[in-house]
Amino acid sequence: MENFSLLYPEGKAPSFRTLPNETCNDLSLDKILDYITENDSEKKIMKNMMMRIESDPDVIRYRCDVFEDIFRFPDLRDKMKDMLEQLDFLKNIGKTFKDDSVAPIWQLINRLKELEAYADCITGIQQALKKCSVRSAGLKKLEKYVLSVCESSGFEQLKTDIQSLLTETSRIQSITLGVNLDEMLCPVEVGILSINEDKFDHSGILDNFLGFCAKLSELININSGSMTKIHTSGSTAEEDPLMKNLSRAVTDMLGATVKHMKTKLARYVNISAYSLTKFIPELLFYIRWADFCNRVMRAGLPMSRPEILHNNSCTVYSEDMYNIKLAMGILSGKNTDVVTNNFEFTKEHGVYIMTGPNRGGKTTFTQAVGILFLMAQHGIYVPARRLELSPCDNIFTHFPADENKTVDLGRLGEESKRINYIFSEATDQSLLLFNEPLASTSFSEGLYIAKDVLQALCILGARTIFNTHMHELAMNLDTINVPGGKLKAASLITDVYKGQRSYKVSVAPPMGISYARDIAEKYGVTLDQLKQTMYRSCFIQKTA
Repeated sequence: MENFSLLYPEGKAPSFRTLPNETCNDLSLDKILDYITENDSEKKIMKNMMMRIESDPDVIRYRCDVFEDIFRFPDLRDKMKDMLEQLDFLKNIGKTFKDDSVAPIWQLINRLKELEAYADCITGIQQALKKCSVRSAGLKKLEKYVLSVCESSGFEQLKTDIQSLLTETSRIQSITLGVNLDEMLCPVEVGILSINEDKFDHSGILDNFLGFCAKLSELININSGSMTKIHTSGSTAEEDPLMKNLSRAVTDMLGATVKHMKTKLARYVNISAYSLTKFIPELLFYIRWADFCNRVMRAGLPMSRPEILHNNSCTVYSEDMYNIKLAMGILSGKNTDVVTNNFEFTKEHGVYIMTGPNRGGKTTFTQAVGILFLMAQHGIYVPARRLELSPCDNIFTHFPADENKTVDLGRLGEESKRINYIFSEATDQSLLLFNEPLASTSFSEGLYIAKDVLQALCILGARTIFNTHMHELAMNLDTINVPGGKLKAASLITDVYKGQRSYKVSVAPPMGISYARDIAEKYGVTLDQLKQTMYRSCFIQKTA
């Protein structure tokens, strides 16, 4: 099981590319994960996994199968959540019993607790999977492994030995200490007088002793009404002399018990329960995303398993896709209007020049495409009714620059630097998302640079959305689609209906003047409308 993973099929080694930090910010990955889990440690684990982009279709399909199994069986998810706590315990306790500064008795008890948690995990996973008809290769292999452990000749004996040892050690409930003081009443020596099977209470020897010291307690203000907790100065026996001496004394007095525990636990020296903890981030990832997808679907929004195509195709086809952040708004109780769209990438429509009115949904849609790829390639259900996708090898974004980053180079310089970086890192298998690039310079300068960039994008052959206010770029596609380009540019617009933003996208020529005409007609500022307004105004004044 050392090489077993719920993220990679057998025989497949990791070959991921790392998502750039700028892309994480532009796709709002932190905000999405903030919603999925409130635990900072879990968020960190999930972000590290989301930033690793795998493009191998076999790896992605393997993940899709595992995710679908975990999504289909809510009871399995609940059982696995319980296992996460046990696995986390294994991870922490595995660090302590190997500590040489810890007395042998405590090392053995920690080892006993580890084996107990291991047995509980194996049994729990086996029982959880037994009740489900899992189909994924990953969970089937896990099921086969835990079943082989449960049916092995030594497992039942392990559980029996654990139970008997726990029963024996649990009989020790308290110890009686003797402390010698110096003339300043400071402790100088401590020893164990007895080890008891009952906890101390105010009866017997303790009551007699406290009664004998009643007068002394009045003089030195001893609180004889309660037991006092020991506060140690260090975290290990090596750092705390008192605890070190106590540990040694306990070990010496429990010599027979220590020897007995060593003999029984020696049978299981080859069991490494720590190896099970490697599943913590993988199970956590699938479970948290499955819970989230379930909530989205219960809210009435479509989510579906992506169909993963081969790498040589640039094809993407989606029905009713949307930005998952809009779903988060609905789940948070906001009155959010989620508009879905059909969308595709082909060789003829591989570089989209996207135009439309301000606040018409261009940025939301551009971001949605990136999130769609990111979720699909991690095997998660995607925010769409249907998705066929040829994986990308990485996602590069160019959104408006942070003002703090433009101090030295200026905004145009920073934008140019970012564009140059993208071309140096991207391949024809990458996904590129540009959101209002080159908006920091004059229109004529921006148009000149953007034309060269778009021509280079067609030659590179990377699927691209180039969201821009420069309608002229999409009006002259013949100048963009240069000979030798791997992909062709196309015009993508956000529609306006009767002067209202519809947030629907379609492949069509840029609206430009037609959009301005719709707005002008809506507010009555066309030449004909203004002439009629003036005529009515003059008529009213004359008749007044």
